Amino acid sequence: MTRRIVRTGLQLGFLVFVAFFLVLFLDNRYRVLPNAIHNHLPAHHPGFVVIDVNIISCSALNPFSKCATNDEYWHKIDKDLYLGRGFPSKAYLHVRRKKEEDLETTDDLVFDVHVGQTPPPDDKPGKNEKWESRSMGLWIKRSSKRHLSDSTRAVTGVDVLFGPDAADPRSNWEIQEKYLAIDARGEHPEPRLTVRKGPSIKVNPPVPRIRKDGKFKILQASDLHLATGYGKCRDAVPDEYEGGPCRADPRTLAFVERILVEEKPDLIILSGDQVNGDTSPDAQSGIYKYSALFAKHQIPYAGIFGNHDDESNLNRAQSMAIMDGLPYSLSTAGPSDIEGVGNYYIEILGRGSTHASALTIYMLDTHSYSPEEKKYHGYDWLKQSQIEWFKTTSQHLKRKHKDYTHIHMDLAFIHIPLPEYRNPDGNQWIGNWSEASTAPAYNSNFKDALVEENVLLVSCGHDHVNDYCLPANDKDGKAALWMCYGGGAGFGGYGGYGGYIRRMRLFEFDMNEARIRTWKRLEWGSADDLEKRIDEQIIVDGGKVITGM
Repeated sequence: MTRRIVRTGLQLGFLVFVAFFLVLFLDNRYRVLPNAIHNHLPAHHPGFVVIDVNIISCSALNPFSKCATNDEYWHKIDKDLYLGRGFPSKAYLHVRRKKEEDLETTDDLVFDVHVGQTPPPDDKPGKNEKWESRSMGLWIKRSSKRHLSDSTRAVTGVDVLFGPDAADPRSNWEIQEKYLAIDARGEHPEPRLTVRKGPSIKVNPPVPRIRKDGKFKILQASDLHLATGYGKCRDAVPDEYEGGPCRADPRTLAFVERILVEEKPDLIILSGDQVNGDTSPDAQSGIYKYSALFAKHQIPYAGIFGNHDDESNLNRAQSMAIMDGLPYSLSTAGPSDIEGVGNYYIEILGRGSTHASALTIYMLDTHSYSPEEKKYHGYDWLKQSQIEWFKTTSQHLKRKHKDYTHIHMDLAFIHIPLPEYRNPDGNQWIGNWSEASTAPAYNSNFKDALVEENVLLVSCGHDHVNDYCLPANDKDGKAALWMCYGGGAGFGGYGGYGGYIRRMRLFEFDMNEARIRTWKRLEWGSADDLEKRIDEQIIVDGGKVITGM
């Protein structure tokens, strides 16, 4: 009796299973299920789906025109397609989107986006899909048969970037080749749409680790000064690029990419002024350009801000929100209860499978301009809340670092140099000191905190044509900390002072010997010059600061 019941139950279960999939198969072609049921079936992956895209223009001369819509489902991409240069006109991309559970039977899903004078020819046009024209050469393909879709077909995101060199580092986003046909006035980085199909892909940040040979290499890329569009070269040597006039951003990024290929760093540190405020009305486009390059080479990176990064359309918090979560980015805002954005640390784990930290990298926000200009002329300084956070964090981590089987080492990166970069101890430096150090006039004594916590190295940017390394003394007059400059890398920032060649600094850590070696690489010169390690020196050996090597 029991066997008969079990057998009957299995047969009924099998029939229900077959019937369920048969109905879904038929409905997939003939829509046999009623709308009431369709409203409860999953139409797409969880989250937002795009049901329309449009461009809305308005004019400051027409009080009745508005660059907005009253529909709650329309989302405005808050970027004027003219980048503020089309007065009196403005135009904004609007995306109509809904959550899956809010979709109605009358909502059509967008399956493709195209920019051009005409829609692209369809090899296999869908019976229920059609191209619809919007303004500025925008075309969208929509379908009322959303139950026919799968999670890789429907459009779930549309964004705007600017410039012929625009790049998008985000997973499953693709930039349209052609730009929107705006009525440009004067020089204008053209707007380009970037489109995501399918669900948003969460990318877990990489975990940096000492290599099998016991070494780890960091590239410090400082002062990239990227623009919206190609940008303008300043003080370029020579003033050309690939046989034509110099183009700032392509030349800067080509320099960075060459060093990535030749040096193969394990981590990239961006020490501020990645974006040049004056020439970058859309900071996101600049952030995406360097991020896409690093993602292409699958190298993790971390950044802090300089005084120019927040001089365009995004403040520090907004820029960090973009950086945090991009593929291969380790950047994060840090604690909200201390001053600045981007105070955090990175742990480099030992080789193999250990969870113990071998290196700790402290990243600190040096802010921008002096808040008390009359009393302390020039630039801002590290605040007491940051110094207390650093000391507390360092002391807490030291207990955990005892698990590491070799000598653990600490280092730090900032943008604006410390006052001690002016060399009050009169020590010998190595490298170019070509301009006066623009350290803040007020000394908050962060250098003393670094020495007290046994940080062996701090490196900054900001002064583009300084690239020296200088030892700083402790209270007993002994060298206890190396203070280095990264050297200016970007052609969108100044680089004068006697034909200075752009350069970047590298640090190599040999954990077998607790040794730090550093050198620089040049952007331009003879074949021999480009292969050289400039001013190579050992600054730490056996876990202690040394000089004269």
